[in-house]
Amino acid sequence: MSREHASERIIDGYAHGGADLTTDEVWAVEAHLETCRGCRDRLSATVEAEVPAVAALVDTVWSGLEPRLAVTATMPRGRRRSAALSRWMTPTMVPWLAMVVGVTLLALLLDLADTGYGEVSLVLLFAPVLPVLGVAASWSRGLDPAYELTASVPRAGLGLVLRRTASVLAVVVPALSVGGWATGVMVAQWLLPCLAFTTTTLALGGVVGVTRAAVVLAAVWAAVVVAPALATSRTSFALQTGGLPAWGLILALGIGVVIARRGAYSVLGAHR
Repeated sequence: MSREHASERIIDGYAHGGADLTTDEVWAVEAHLETCRGCRDRLSATVEAEVPAVAALVDTVWSGLEPRLAVTATMPRGRRRSAALSRWMTPTMVPWLAMVVGVTLLALLLDLADTGYGEVSLVLLFAPVLPVLGVAASWSRGLDPAYELTASVPRAGLGLVLRRTASVLAVVVPALSVGGWATGVMVAQWLLPCLAFTTTTLALGGVVGVTRAAVVLAAVWAAVVVAPALATSRTSFALQTGGLPAWGLILALGIGVVIARRGAYSVLGAHR
């Protein structure tokens, strides 16, 4: 597929059942057809001209469904709100987000209690990985009972990933803001690493899967930064003001990769 429309080869292959297309191509074209009226019209014309049996079957099914659809009750308002909310988060995200907020508050209390970690701020130390945990929970096969249903629909692309990530940040960032204000940590010191880690997770998630990327990055952060900082009671250079330009560069690169590879989030590999 091109950036804007499906190619003639893909439209023709999909009209004939998709046997000549790869799984990722079928996934991508279904996601594209959902939002592109022009390609839907091209597909309809191809089916009518080259696959009359399918066109006849569609007409038969539609003639049977149309009278029933006319008398079908509309979805209750509460269910519509629930369906709209599911685009932003899953029920399994709620306990994980509560845990993330709890960890933030615990880190804040330990900082205020001066528990002997020297110049190390636990709020600052955990800030980069806290949103990553929420993002991982939103795409975990083991935690979300509706995972397979969600991952199989054409709309499960970058838009859904970004909405759920935004939901995580909407909870985590205010909690970190309170923690940073109470401990006197500069906003940029925790916000830039937080956003950079999140975008890096999404960028790497387009290659190995969002959940896998989150787990790997959190483990690397714990081994390379958290453990040495707690052992030496000294804040790593990565979290000092001198490291802010590097975090800004990582954030920009992460955003660039996500934009450049936005089509990757419409394939099954991203939902692992």
